[in-house]
Amino acid sequence: LERMTAPLEHLLRNAVVHGIETPDERSRRDKPPKGEIRINLWREGTQLNVEVQDDGGGLDFDAIRATAIKRGLMPADAGIGDEQAAQFIFMPGFSTARTLTQDAGRGVGMDVVAAEVKQLGGTLELSSQPGLGARFLVRLPLNLALSQALLVDVGGETYAVPLSSIEGIARIPRQDLPAHYAEDGPPFVYGGVDYRVRSLAAFLGNAAAAGGHDAKAAHAILVRLPEGIGAGDRRYAIVVDSLIGNREIVSKAVGAQVSSVPGISGATILADGRAVLILDPAELAQDAARRALRTAVGGAEPAAPAATTRGLIMVVDDSLTIRRVTERLLTRQGYTVVTAKDGLDAMAQLQTETPLAILLDIEMPRADGFEVAAYVRNTARIATTPIIMITSRSGEKHRERARSLGVNRYLIKPYQDDQLLTELRGVLQE
Repeated sequence: LERMTAPLEHLLRNAVVHGIETPDERSRRDKPPKGEIRINLWREGTQLNVEVQDDGGGLDFDAIRATAIKRGLMPADAGIGDEQAAQFIFMPGFSTARTLTQDAGRGVGMDVVAAEVKQLGGTLELSSQPGLGARFLVRLPLNLALSQALLVDVGGETYAVPLSSIEGIARIPRQDLPAHYAEDGPPFVYGGVDYRVRSLAAFLGNAAAAGGHDAKAAHAILVRLPEGIGAGDRRYAIVVDSLIGNREIVSKAVGAQVSSVPGISGATILADGRAVLILDPAELAQDAARRALRTAVGGAEPAAPAATTRGLIMVVDDSLTIRRVTERLLTRQGYTVVTAKDGLDAMAQLQTETPLAILLDIEMPRADGFEVAAYVRNTARIATTPIIMITSRSGEKHRERARSLGVNRYLIKPYQDDQLLTELRGVLQE
């Protein structure tokens, strides 16, 4: 919950600044002059759900498409639907804001929110209706919880799938699988409902599924994706090699490296001592849909230009959102990045780290930016390290104090990515 503070703040700021319309505009739409934002929290099985919903204008899909075309993420004649277009807001640095302000995301896109949720092993769902508002649903796994799961085998590996995410189990004739797997192939009909057939091995990036225990029919897990934008097909029949059986498992959170892999919600230890990953089939299907979208509209984001000098950069800011987005920007440019959450943390790390440059905020708890700058200039090993002070304080008093401490550059928030990169290259070349 502590790590969700910054993402929730970002969602609330966006709802207030970008979602809720002005009183005059709301009156024209026959809405009450005051907007409403609802925050709901509830537990569902082994997950904690956090919902942020507003009654504002909803996502501007036309603006999203225009920005995607401008950034080269899709051709102008792609003609993609609203659900697919909404996926672009989760791409790094994507923003439809015409001007940057201190009130909303400060130019930081939804990718930072989605990344933090993913690091916690959760999922982020989005739904929006033009003129009626937007809804964000964050699903977070509880650190330790008992649950029922189905153990399945794929390519010789065992995985656990929570029963709460499974609608049913079916058998599909193996001779029909190639036709079902085709992009425009027929759906699998079960109980009068259409399911799109996909292989769990393909979702996981494993080799093709083995023959399984039944040569004539393949086992398929029937799942339904939650309501929301970006899912495409709502129901999937996910083919596995074999079903091992139902177990009561203790689900545990995994580290940041494992949780960053799409579709992994946790892990458990079986009675024989084996560690088994717990899968989220809905997230696996959504991730596959996003990858298919990127392929359909012409690939990934344009490659960033190579950095003129590769090396270590330190980012010091008490805002997790700012640290994360700056780290991503610099990483894409080829730099290695180390972050500090406040001045005291920065000075502790600088006892062993020797960065090429330091990006430094002013207002921070436990030692502010001026104290860090003084520490750097009075430490012989790093005394000449360039410092770029990044702050919302634009007064001459703060600028003068920064100059007296030997700060190389002074950058005012909000700023454009190109501004920061230009200043950084400038101090590294001096």
